[in-house]
Amino acid sequence: MQPKENVFYRNLRKNYPVVDKAKGIYVWDNKGKKYIDGSGGAVVVSIGHSVPEIREAMIKQAEKASFIHSSHFTSDAVLECAELLCNLTPEKNLNKVYFLSGGSEAVESAIKLVRQYWREAGQPDKYKIISRWSSFHGNTTGALALGGHTSRRKHYLAIMQYTPHIEPPYCFRCAFNETPDNCSLQCADNLERAILHEGPDSVAAFIAEPVIGATAGAIIPIDGYWQRIRQICDKYDIKLIADEVMTGIGRCGKNFCMDHWNTVPDIIVLAKGLSSGYTPLGAVIAKEEIHQTIKRGSGLFVHGHTFGQNPLSAAVGAAVLKYINKKNLIERSRKMGTIFNKKLKDELSDIDIVGDVRGLGLFSGIEFVCDKNSNECFENDLKINSQVAKQAFSRGLISYPGGGGVDGMSGDHILLAPPLIITEKQIDELVSILKRSILAVQGSID
Repeated sequence: MQPKENVFYRNLRKNYPVVDKAKGIYVWDNKGKKYIDGSGGAVVVSIGHSVPEIREAMIKQAEKASFIHSSHFTSDAVLECAELLCNLTPEKNLNKVYFLSGGSEAVESAIKLVRQYWREAGQPDKYKIISRWSSFHGNTTGALALGGHTSRRKHYLAIMQYTPHIEPPYCFRCAFNETPDNCSLQCADNLERAILHEGPDSVAAFIAEPVIGATAGAIIPIDGYWQRIRQICDKYDIKLIADEVMTGIGRCGKNFCMDHWNTVPDIIVLAKGLSSGYTPLGAVIAKEEIHQTIKRGSGLFVHGHTFGQNPLSAAVGAAVLKYINKKNLIERSRKMGTIFNKKLKDELSDIDIVGDVRGLGLFSGIEFVCDKNSNECFENDLKINSQVAKQAFSRGLISYPGGGGVDGMSGDHILLAPPLIITEKQIDELVSILKRSILAVQGSID
């Protein structure tokens, strides 16, 4: 029996190559084929593969203590990682970190944290969390309920709690028939309408990705959107949760993506680039006021996971953050992102099936259409996103295909998020492979 026959894979009809090694921005399979990690896995690998400093931090912590339970001890690694994280936040009072094992856990924790906060604050009727369509917040049932992706949700609707959703700031396909030049921010005002419909006294928080990632391919709101959202949340005494699982820790060219709009959330959710994939690690950063309210009240956050606050994972996270600081990778993400997004637009925009090319920092999306005049989507069964990703993979480029951004089921895009260490020469190589792959798919459907 082959080992693969015992593994329950995510895609049961796919034959996966076996990875052999990875270094820098490259991955090799066990047959010697080399791939550019053009999506950082699933927007995870920020500092590159096989960095010696991270391996050394792992070994050092493993020699001291690999596991303790958070109900018994804290650790120097946890204290250091939390301090390094809080040094990146836009305000000093966004300064309390709760560590977990990944993004879905972090989203669930943020939901429970804000719910308990309002109970402790004497407003127990505030429990609803508003989110957006064309979004993704994780695959646990609570996080999935907040997400706005029909194809991911449809199997589990019967066991999911109702959560209100609003329209996303999708300029390429504006639900309000506006353009960036004449936009009155109806997509942001949609939040106020939802709050009033639900009843302000029942709404606890609004959660959203600063730039929408997996479900719609790097949808970037226009300036003014997040500022208006912050105003609305303040007006109705609602907490703002920024899901920075994909966009945080320099991915979009700032410490946190929300920094692009000088907007400070009440809670930040993190994972992925926090550990650069070297270990499972997530985090929730909360404002001092939330922490103090619970401390003065019951004194206990009624929540926990076995591997939360794990010292080995925290040591890795701290090492990654120190490496990012040492190499100035957040500023590098901004500079190389400008180059990357310009080259993507220059090389891909004229291809017939490319409808839109967009990006912020090293976080970019390409949306595919069958008609550029109307921006009409391809038929779902063509799976254009998967075709492009397969063509790219065969040529040695790893990408992140996605669909359903238009209405939950329709729409095709790929997401690109290479490690922040990528060079201009490597960008040229990546874009060249991608262009040939898209043209190959276009040729097959003409």
